[in-house]
Amino acid sequence: MNLALSLVYTAERTPGAEALVGEHERLTYAELRERAARMASGLQARGVKRGDRVACVLTNEPETVELYWACQWLGACVVPLSHRASPSDVDYCVDDSGATLVLRDPGDVRELVAAAEHPGALDLDDSAHSIQLYTSGTTGRPKGVPRSHRAERASGLSQVVQHGLRPGHRTLGVMPLYHTMGIHSLLAASLVGGCYVAQPSWDAGRALDLVKTQRVSALYLAPTLYFDLVHAPELEGVDTSGVRAIAYAGSPMTGALVEQVAAAFDPEIFVNHYGSTEIYTFSVQRAQREKPGCAGRAALNARLRLDPSGEGEVLCHMSSDEAFTGYWNRPDADEKAIRDGWYHTGDVGRVDEDGDLWVVGRVDDMIVSGGENVHPVEVEDVLARAPGVREVAVVAAPDERWGQRVVACVVADDGITADALDAFCLASETLARFKRPREYRFVAELPKSPSGKILRRVLREQGDEA
Repeated sequence: MNLALSLVYTAERTPGAEALVGEHERLTYAELRERAARMASGLQARGVKRGDRVACVLTNEPETVELYWACQWLGACVVPLSHRASPSDVDYCVDDSGATLVLRDPGDVRELVAAAEHPGALDLDDSAHSIQLYTSGTTGRPKGVPRSHRAERASGLSQVVQHGLRPGHRTLGVMPLYHTMGIHSLLAASLVGGCYVAQPSWDAGRALDLVKTQRVSALYLAPTLYFDLVHAPELEGVDTSGVRAIAYAGSPMTGALVEQVAAAFDPEIFVNHYGSTEIYTFSVQRAQREKPGCAGRAALNARLRLDPSGEGEVLCHMSSDEAFTGYWNRPDADEKAIRDGWYHTGDVGRVDEDGDLWVVGRVDDMIVSGGENVHPVEVEDVLARAPGVREVAVVAAPDERWGQRVVACVVADDGITADALDAFCLASETLARFKRPREYRFVAELPKSPSGKILRRVLREQGDEA
């Protein structure tokens, strides 16, 4: 089923259900379908045809949501790009995608609303491209990831099931809509008549206010945003009991942060959602309080295995309903990432005695110190529990004796010393002595991507320059 028809299903089933809430706008599903149809006519008047690409550089405004649905209604492919990216990267992605139209201001989107409704691409084959996302481009230029209507709908449905979302749930829409977490929060809501509460830019206090005033019942955020929430002074005055489903993705959550989030929200379901832009869901684990940071078992649409020929890289089979079919105009990237029908995630994993998967780092992030492998996540999980530590990221630095030494970059309260942290690591029953950091760098903040991922590459480069 294509997503234009999917929107029809929801609008006919629950026409009066609230679909979208913004600062100055509220739309029901019947109104959202109408707005999408009228905006599709406006796109057509601007020369956009079925199959064309429409690029946008916008925050999570209601207009961005409306444009997304207008593209689905017309049968065009939306290309959402980061407003935080460099101008050269944005220009590259626009040119690479071959976009017919580029929109950079909510006002430009509002001008698309026409008097007449477009009839809708209800007959569009669901293998057609619905959206083209771009990877973060931490190495080289960003790569285009075209995703079909079929893969997108399958991804939204799996999120509904695996996050335990109920019909009519209300989700906070703050993860960027140019990011897979943001767009699938929107899709999951649309499939079951849920409400997308738009928050254009991140502010923990404002997010908590929306939780309270808009009766948010589901959160799906990067771990760094949960960190901000549990440390926000506004948390004390907010009733969080209505938030029944908590999910995170993008990077592992430390045990200490899991405990803080559980204490702040006490959710019925607490999900670690492990996946990627290319294949939306690899695995899920819905009981984070019992196994903090665990990635769990293969998802509904996934087959997983660890690569026996390497360092235990996690592989996911390309038969997943949620999978892309290859990068946009990048056969070289396809050759590197897709081999023998398996997608190579670049993540290193291990399976515990219960058969559950744990992601212990990136292949490129592995630290080899004195001939021993050290995964940054296992060190970070220990240090995150140390008194006074607010955030921590572990990277490698060249070392004449050890080859590489373990370096901890720490955001900490005043008065915290390297000696105190080393003593804490030495006292740990879970961290081997040789894995503890040999160097501590105290920093004001950790560099992060727009989606909240810690940029270890930047930390390594900063160390090289010091």
